[in-house]
Amino acid sequence: MEFITKSSSETKKLGKTFAANLAGGDILALTGNLGSGKTTFIQGLAEGLGVSTRVISPTFILLRKYIYGDRNFYHVDLYRLEEKVENEVVNLGLTDIWERSNNIVVVEWAEKVKRLIPKSALWITFESLGGDKRKIILKK
Repeated sequence: MEFITKSSSETKKLGKTFAANLAGGDILALTGNLGSGKTTFIQGLAEGLGVSTRVISPTFILLRKYIYGDRNFYHVDLYRLEEKVENEVVNLGLTDIWERSNNIVVVEWAEKVKRLIPKSALWITFESLGGDKRKIILKK
């Protein structure tokens, strides 16, 4: 499934709308260059889930956890990891986190750990088309 958004507010709205289809245990693997709309989409997603705190990229800390209701939303950003990325992800406990049915996990730069990502994950690719226009492709 492919979407074209023409502004950051449309990208955020798509994330918010998409959240309605998520339940605990979902894993989203995001790919795309810097500035392609991943974090904006995640902000909308979190809002759609009912996360009430401000969602910012965990680029420098790798992982942020948000609680909404009786569930957890994890936002992971692997951008800064360069070496032994799979080992780092395992050491973070991420593989344990995405196995729990009350967690929704979103991983930016997921291509760095493609072998570890569960087969059930939904892959979402972001592409900048110039200006604020984005192409967002969802695939199993």
